Amino acid sequence: MKSKRVCFILFFILMSFNVFSESMQVYLQNFIKADLAGKIELLYSISSNNSLKMQLGNTSPLYEYALQFVWDNYAQISDLHDMDLIIRISLVNIVQENSAGKIDITNLNNIQNILWKLFLEYPVSNTCADIIIALGKIGKGNRSLISSLNNFLTERNTLFRRGETVDYMIISACISAIMELGDSSSYPVLFSVICSGYPEVITMEAYGALEVIPGNLSRFLQNVIEQNPPDEKFLAFKAVMNSGKLTVSERGQLAEAALSQSLISSEENVDLNAMRYASILALSNLRWTRANALAIRHYYRVQADYIQNIIPKERLLEAIMCLGAVGNSDAALALCLQLGLINIRTQNAGVYDQEITLAIVQSLGLIGDNAAFDHLLSVVNLPYTDYIVAAAREAITRLKW
Repeated sequence: MKSKRVCFILFFILMSFNVFSESMQVYLQNFIKADLAGKIELLYSISSNNSLKMQLGNTSPLYEYALQFVWDNYAQISDLHDMDLIIRISLVNIVQENSAGKIDITNLNNIQNILWKLFLEYPVSNTCADIIIALGKIGKGNRSLISSLNNFLTERNTLFRRGETVDYMIISACISAIMELGDSSSYPVLFSVICSGYPEVITMEAYGALEVIPGNLSRFLQNVIEQNPPDEKFLAFKAVMNSGKLTVSERGQLAEAALSQSLISSEENVDLNAMRYASILALSNLRWTRANALAIRHYYRVQADYIQNIIPKERLLEAIMCLGAVGNSDAALALCLQLGLINIRTQNAGVYDQEITLAIVQSLGLIGDNAAFDHLLSVVNLPYTDYIVAAAREAITRLKW
């Protein structure tokens, strides 16, 4: 049998380089001679006996040999249950020995190569998921492995977007492996997962992996917001707002970039509009004053849309409050002009919107520009509700002179 001859050749080559201790050579010979059940029993007897493992030292060459045996022979076996057990026992021990620093680089590279081939070809999905997760744990720094895994997941994302069926278990396992490998070159493929329309649990796994992997996540998300299509811009912005990794400064810069991008096009786009409104809320919460000019542009755009009944009042109120949170004297001027018109209507007809008026008064108080004094004083002297008058009095006390 060809595979058996290959195994014996590999065995004698390994012995000639003193890879195995004398005791390990005995175990390897026993593994070669045993049937499938015997091979499993032998591997399990070593893996479950800590004192024996300490006596044998580095047992990973035996598990490397066991994986090579699976690769050489699985295609000729109809029931792969025993092969699955050999793989799983080997994976557990290889991961343990790698964590303990017992595996030399040559041995480790050989194991990674065999596991990658098995991952691509082995027909049992659960076992392949275990294989790729183990590769993530033992493959840190292997640029070839990282690139191959990124490419594999990219291809699966493309197939899924075309409407073809993919194995969700394998997708999830790839994300876990990428997270273990921890290389920022995986940012694009993880974001591709987010954009592909997978079930929410997989999307959230990709978001989580982006958070864990070291690297300049802020720079990556900014590039997406500035360069990608509208739907991907918005998804990147969602990643920003849900991030626990990004600093306040980074979130502010990215929210500013999102607002800028959403204002570039005058054409209506659902994703850009959603990103614009979401960025306004974020900038308000962050009190990101660098976005003052953008917030004013947004305010005028929203005001025009509100007058035409295109958007609900809530959006206008958010725009006004954003000016209060991030605005300077230019923002105060825009609000003063609007409050002046409201005062005139109130004086002449007694008609005004209480929510909008209150929001403007409060925002002018937050900005504190003394150019608002006359308009706020008029509010105090006109027949507004008590709580609007009280808000105007408080705003006056906040003005800077």
